[in-house]
Amino acid sequence: MRNINNMNTHKQKISVIIPILNEQDSISETIRRLVLVNDKHSREIEFEFIVVDDGSTDDSLTQLRIAAQQQSSIKVISLSRNFGHQIAITAGMDHASGDYVAIIDGDLQDPPELIYNMYQIALRQGVDIVYGKRVSRAGETLFKKGTAALFYRLMRYMCEIDIPSDTGDFRLMSRRATDSLKQMREKHRFVRGMVPWMGFKSMPFEYARAERFAGETKFPLRKMVAFASNAILSFSSKPLTLAIRIGIMLLAAGLMGGLYILYLKLFTNTTVPGLTAILLSIVIFSGIQILLIGVVGEYIARIFDEIKQRPLYFIGEKINM
Repeated sequence: MRNINNMNTHKQKISVIIPILNEQDSISETIRRLVLVNDKHSREIEFEFIVVDDGSTDDSLTQLRIAAQQQSSIKVISLSRNFGHQIAITAGMDHASGDYVAIIDGDLQDPPELIYNMYQIALRQGVDIVYGKRVSRAGETLFKKGTAALFYRLMRYMCEIDIPSDTGDFRLMSRRATDSLKQMREKHRFVRGMVPWMGFKSMPFEYARAERFAGETKFPLRKMVAFASNAILSFSSKPLTLAIRIGIMLLAAGLMGGLYILYLKLFTNTTVPGLTAILLSIVIFSGIQILLIGVVGEYIARIFDEIKQRPLYFIGEKINM
């Protein structure tokens, strides 16, 4: 009811954040469709489109400068270098002034026309967050779909919060949810986990994800693995618990093996063979130890990054801001 009353007193404003990296082949179509959304709903809603260029090395920024000159609703933030997709989203939120804030990628896989539908759901249902839930993923290989499904199931198991499956960063948030999210300034960010962590009332919006308009994905397998690792380490201590359990199991196996060898030595005439087996066991157990030390090291590295308290990003240029 609070939001509906606000509609009666002033035109609602929606800030749409579009992080991009080397999307020169998609920018013109993205801008065209954003402008169409603005024109269609301009009597009811005021839009501002905040495009955050995350250190593109192609012609993206040049095209954005031209678009911003032609459309005052197009606002551009150019980061001084590539800080990462999640940081680019944060930079956009820091500069968004709307009553609602939407996040959408610049490759048109998440249709910008659906932002209005999400806004209507937020008003009718009185929720602070409406997040896109993918019911289909056009143009993606079986391998990509399979690894994505595995990623979300792994996240639900490992993380200590309920992260909705088959979702991305495509969502609409109220002003109070956005302001709350802006208070979370950790460097290793996982927005689709940080949002449900806040606990505001949310609701899914099912949609069919479109095929990428042009260009190549910015999340190949290597980056997806790094993204998943960052998400787990940011929202779960289960890897440390798992390391302790593995250590206990190895210790128990070693004690049992030692007792068995001692029994053979004292009570039987059986010779304990196996120099190769001993060396192999040493190599395997040493590898496991190094792996577990590495897990602990990842957590320590995150502590080190946080205590430096460096700014999350630097801005090289602002246009229409």
